[in-house]
Amino acid sequence: MKNATWADCAAFHGHECGGLTIGYKAALYAIELLSLDFSDDEEVCCISENDACGVDAVQVMLGCSAGKGNLMFHLTGKQAFSFYERRSGKSVRLILRPRPEGMSRAESFAYLQSREPSELFDVKPALIPLPEGARIFGSVKCARCGETFAESFARLEGGEILCPDCHEPYSRFSV
Repeated sequence: MKNATWADCAAFHGHECGGLTIGYKAALYAIELLSLDFSDDEEVCCISENDACGVDAVQVMLGCSAGKGNLMFHLTGKQAFSFYERRSGKSVRLILRPRPEGMSRAESFAYLQSREPSELFDVKPALIPLPEGARIFGSVKCARCGETFAESFARLEGGEILCPDCHEPYSRFSV
């Protein structure tokens, strides 16, 4: 939502927590570094390296969502976010610095809340090139289960078009 606040993020997420704070502060920093606005379409993209609470704040603050195709995941387990601004071609990767050790959950939340984004994140170049815009694919019907699915997921087996659930991958090695 345009001009979103911390309260908007917490309402969307359902509660306040340290993880949400990380995403909120990352979004604020990206807004500052790349002069970002809320993304009505795909003007702003985010690749999150985690699927934790902070992603909700990125959605609220920047308008990135999986459904629009401008929120993607490259799961590394790191509290890192790459932000891209399509018009300028600028990008940045923000990775959370380690917090002081031995903090309780409440102390960690207070620490994250009290710091400026520049104190929390290292700024690095984005590792992944800007993803192409979302494409819309036609639908096809699986010859086995009869369910329709996006043609980009189609598998051809024995002359039949199959969905990923019905297709049996081939490998001569057992794992």
